[in-house]
Amino acid sequence: MVSKHSSPLADRMRPSSLDAFFGQEKIVGSGKMLRQAIESDQIPPMIFWGPPGSGKTTLAHIVASQTNSDFVQMSAVTSGVAELRQTITRAEQNNRLGQQTILFIDEIHRWNKAQQDALLPHVEKGTIILIGATTENPSFEVRGALLSRCRVFVLDRLEKDHIKNIIDNALKDTEKGLCNLKLKITDKVKNLIADFSNGDARSALNVLEYASSISKKITTEVVKEAFQKSHLLYDKDGEEHYNIISALHKSMRGSDPDAALYWLARMLEAGEDPLYVARRLVRFASEDIGLANSRALEQAVSAYQACSFIGMPECNVILAQAVVYMAKCKKSNDLYVAYGKAARDVKELGNLPVPLHIRNAPTKLMKELDYGKGYKYSPDHDYQEDQEYLPEELKNKKYLKD
Repeated sequence: MVSKHSSPLADRMRPSSLDAFFGQEKIVGSGKMLRQAIESDQIPPMIFWGPPGSGKTTLAHIVASQTNSDFVQMSAVTSGVAELRQTITRAEQNNRLGQQTILFIDEIHRWNKAQQDALLPHVEKGTIILIGATTENPSFEVRGALLSRCRVFVLDRLEKDHIKNIIDNALKDTEKGLCNLKLKITDKVKNLIADFSNGDARSALNVLEYASSISKKITTEVVKEAFQKSHLLYDKDGEEHYNIISALHKSMRGSDPDAALYWLARMLEAGEDPLYVARRLVRFASEDIGLANSRALEQAVSAYQACSFIGMPECNVILAQAVVYMAKCKKSNDLYVAYGKAARDVKELGNLPVPLHIRNAPTKLMKELDYGKGYKYSPDHDYQEDQEYLPEELKNKKYLKD
C-alpha cells in the first residue's frame, strides 16, 4: 500500500490559495486585514503564533504564492547567521530586479539574541519581508525591537470540522492525495482521527498516510496504532504549561473540583512531573486556604510525600484527592494579603530597629545598653500583657484582619 509519492502527504496537500485554506477565518476571512494585504501585495513583516498544525507554514507559502515574492524558508533550529547573510545577498539582488523577498523563519523563538539582532536591520530597511512562525508566546521569546516591527497574527487550534475537511480532501485528491489507493474508511474512523489529532492538521494527515501504508481498510485499531498515544498539546517549557497550571489553580480557588480534576488530568496525561503539581498544591494550601482550614497544608504536604514514594501513574489518584480537597475547602487569602503588606513595609521602610525591650541580651554590654530591659514574659502575664512588638514607626500596625 505504499504511495508512489516521495514527499509526505501533509506537504503534498498543502493548499496554495486562501480559498483552499481551512480555519483561521478571523485573520484571513473576507475583508480581514491580512487577506487584504495579501490580495494587494502589501505584506508587512509579521509573526504567526499558533499551536502545531494550525497552518502557520502553509499560510506563509500562500502569502508567497499569491504575491510577487521570492520565498526563502529557514528553520531556526538548523539555520543561523551565515545562512541569513546568504539570504540577504539574494534579497538585495531581487530588490535591484524589482522583486521582494519573503524570508520565512520557522520556530523563530529558537533564534538567540545575536541571531535576532542580526536580522533586525534588514527588516527595518525592508530588504526582506519577515514572516516568523512560533508555537511560543512571542512576547517572551522574540526580542522587543524585532517584535515591535512585526504584526502578530494569532492562529487558533483547528476545529474538528476543519480537520475532517482536510482528511476528506486528501482522500478525494487523485493527483496529490490518496484517492487512487481506494481506501475504505468510515465516518466514525475519520472522526477518531480528527479527535486524536487535537487540532493538528499535520498530525491527522501523517496518521492517515501511515494507516494507508499498512492497510487498505482503515479501522479504529489501525488508527490507534498509528497514533500510539494521544498527542496532547503541553509544552513543559512553554506558555501552555503555565496556562494549564494557572487553570488548575484558579479552578481550585473558584471551588470547582470537576474543572480542577480536568486540568490535573491534562497535565499528568501529557507527562508532567507529579512533584511539580504537588509543590503547587503546597503553595495553594497556604495562599488560598490558609487559616480557613489549616489541615489543607497537611494534605498538600502528605500528597507531595506520597507522590515522591510511588510516582506515576499510581500517584495520580493521590493528586486527585488533594486537588478535590483543596477545591472543596473554605477559602481565605488573609495570610497571602497580610504577608504582602508586611513585605511592602519592609521594602519601603528599610531595616527598622528592633525595639530594645524585645532584643536578645546574651552579654553584659548588651544589658548595660538596655537590651531586653522592661520585657514582659508573656506566661507571667497570662498572655494578656500590654506590650509593643513592632518598631516605633509601625506601632499598632495591623496586617491581618481582626
